[in-house]
Amino acid sequence: MQPVFLLTDLFVYAILLFVLWYMWRVRSDRNLRANWRLAMQRPVSMVSSIVLGFFLVIALADSVHYREALPASTGQTSTQYSSEASSLLDNLLKPLATARERSYSEPLSAVAFRKETFERDGVSVRDYPRLRFGGKHLQDPASELSADVSRKSWTALGLGAAIVVSLMLLGLALAMAQTGQSFSVVLTRFRNGQTLWPWRSMTITFAVLVMSITWVVMLSQGYHVFGTDRTGNSVLVFALKSVRTALVIGGLTTLVVLPLALLLGVTAGYLRGWVDEAIQYLYTLLASIPDVLLIAASVLLLQVFIDKNQGVFETSLERADARLFFLCLILGITSFTGLCRLVRGETLKLRELEYIQSARAFGVSTPRVLWRHIVPNLMHLVLINTVMQFSSFVLAEAVLSYVGVGVDPKTASFGVMINTARAELAATPLVWWTLATAFGFMFLIVLSANLLADAVRDAFDPRTRLRSASSVANTTQEVAA
Repeated sequence: MQPVFLLTDLFVYAILLFVLWYMWRVRSDRNLRANWRLAMQRPVSMVSSIVLGFFLVIALADSVHYREALPASTGQTSTQYSSEASSLLDNLLKPLATARERSYSEPLSAVAFRKETFERDGVSVRDYPRLRFGGKHLQDPASELSADVSRKSWTALGLGAAIVVSLMLLGLALAMAQTGQSFSVVLTRFRNGQTLWPWRSMTITFAVLVMSITWVVMLSQGYHVFGTDRTGNSVLVFALKSVRTALVIGGLTTLVVLPLALLLGVTAGYLRGWVDEAIQYLYTLLASIPDVLLIAASVLLLQVFIDKNQGVFETSLERADARLFFLCLILGITSFTGLCRLVRGETLKLRELEYIQSARAFGVSTPRVLWRHIVPNLMHLVLINTVMQFSSFVLAEAVLSYVGVGVDPKTASFGVMINTARAELAATPLVWWTLATAFGFMFLIVLSANLLADAVRDAFDPRTRLRSASSVANTTQEVAA
């Protein structure tokens, strides 16, 4: 096995390290710890975090790339590796990815979506042919399909429920050991939601997630759960692969926006004068250019560069990854103006405060004032804006890929799925499952990010913090009672 590090993989690892560093910093900072505790004690924020954590695990599994070693031939002295890189997720989904059909098939179906002419018992007939993988274990799909799907579904739900109940009993036992209370008291407080942390909501979310996963895994052993596309590939595989693209677009673009907006906004607001005017001119100019046209022109220029320099990127995966990486850069450059304006305005207000004036009067250098006094007081705005922009970047990728200027068409993304579904929606009969799957996955990611953003905003915004703190305090008093 030979490790492969794509451009976006390196930045995914960098984002992961940054998140771990930030968690360590939150743990050592009393104010940050209090604000995050306030945000995470809301049920909606913990539910959203669990859902986003599930998608994050998928994205990380799809960000570990490597080349597999080829079988050794006679007389071979060195190990030869495959020319194409694959990820951990690719290997997990290999049974589904290799179970290709000829063309479209509906979810949980055992026959093709359209009629074909083929021979049956030596006679040429026009009917729905059997699928190669979906329901191939059935002797008579017309009479056995419903019963087999029901049996597998109940088995999967039972297995998921057993896992959830086992973990819940383990959690209740740990709670009994920590609090010294009886099982009935702990269970009553859990059932009534009288706990400091929203364990009841977290358990319900975890139960739904586990039973959904077990259902999909169990049904995937014999069927295409979300159907297949025009080329017979599983829509479920494409949707799971698209999760990484969505999270990379949201995370990496945010990573581009932050330093640009913070550096230019703080510099303009603190130094003022010609520096302020130059930076205002720059971001006003960028904000005046239609984003879609600028992004389309940049992506087309990049594509021309890639086509003329095929030797720079060894495989098609690296070329597609480079286009995804530069799309994040372009989106970040065209999207930093809003946060830059916000940071500049807040810096203009902060530089006139007494403690800043005192620091300047005592001769504290400008970089030290910016680093020790200005930037820390802007971080709540940066954090709120960052979390709220994440979902907008995910949606932006879908729109750009839909109009053909987003990621490479070979890259799995929700925008590519929606673009593909555009032609399928006009077909007769209607092919609806590709669009429905893309919509469902995007809806879950964006909704979770928006709900978490609302909770973070309420916890870090001084105007709403008191209201949230009072509601949590009431809950804490009820728990103590």
